[in-house]
Amino acid sequence: LVAIGGFDKNMPGCMIGIARLNLPAVFVYGGTILPGKLDGKDLDAVSAFEGVGQYNNGEIDKEALHKVECAACPGAGACGGMFTANTMSSAIEAMGMSLPGSASHPAVSTNKSKDSRAAGKAVYKLLEKGIYPKDIMTKEAFENAITVVMALGGSTNAILHLLAIAHTIEVDLTLDDFEKIRKRVPHIADLRPSGKYVMAHLDEVGGIPAVMKLLHDKGLIHGDCLTVTGKTVAENLEQQPDLTDNKSIIDFDNPKHATGPLVILKGNLAPEGAVAKISGLSVTYIKGPARVFDSESKATKAILNDESKPGDVVVIRYAG
Repeated sequence: LVAIGGFDKNMPGCMIGIARLNLPAVFVYGGTILPGKLDGKDLDAVSAFEGVGQYNNGEIDKEALHKVECAACPGAGACGGMFTANTMSSAIEAMGMSLPGSASHPAVSTNKSKDSRAAGKAVYKLLEKGIYPKDIMTKEAFENAITVVMALGGSTNAILHLLAIAHTIEVDLTLDDFEKIRKRVPHIADLRPSGKYVMAHLDEVGGIPAVMKLLHDKGLIHGDCLTVTGKTVAENLEQQPDLTDNKSIIDFDNPKHATGPLVILKGNLAPEGAVAKISGLSVTYIKGPARVFDSESKATKAILNDESKPGDVVVIRYAG
């Protein structure tokens, strides 16, 4: 089985299907989008969202907003920053279920075509060797995935999806596992939405294999986990070059945060646990009036109509 996915829901959906069937399988990521360009600056999908806010605040005119909208997404591919799609592609590669390097290849690159062809060859080798998803998707493999997600500053959705995949493959994974790993893994990547760069930039300096090699050298990755290459993580990483970005995108020695940014919270509001992403926060304590909405659309309308003010805490109920 070769499963192809490229966005928020179908990627974990593919992995849940692979886990349920437990046939020799390789996941192929559809690929990340290249950054847009406008006036010498890189743009992504969030740039368009920010542009709407700037227009609403009177900071830019309609023509400027239109230019941003036209330039933000220059072609095929999933959202370019460390949003859900690139987070999950990184996690799936770290887990060993996609080929090394494939998580960061842009959708329109020649490497993406090579990924697809190589996946077909790889799945035949898995069949010949009798290697099944349950042999690869172990507790340690999920820990590798969580480690990479924390290091890159990935999406909170990774927690939701990895728990669902683990449940399907009958691996005992809990919120406590995420928090345990978070406390020992630094957030080392300067990637959007909280940082400067996008996945295509990371691909240029070595991609996920180079990041995993760094983390493995620091003792944060299980090297003995099996992968879809038929080799272990450590054996795969021996063949990979080191990062080449001079610590501009990835910097282990001067991390953005000393610990991972996906924090598990427990308290009276969420006795069984909740997830917060702190990578974009400059403050650790917020107090203000709660503005409660029952849908994202109602919250957006209120914000655009200036019904929510600086200092308000916006709460959206009944949304996943």
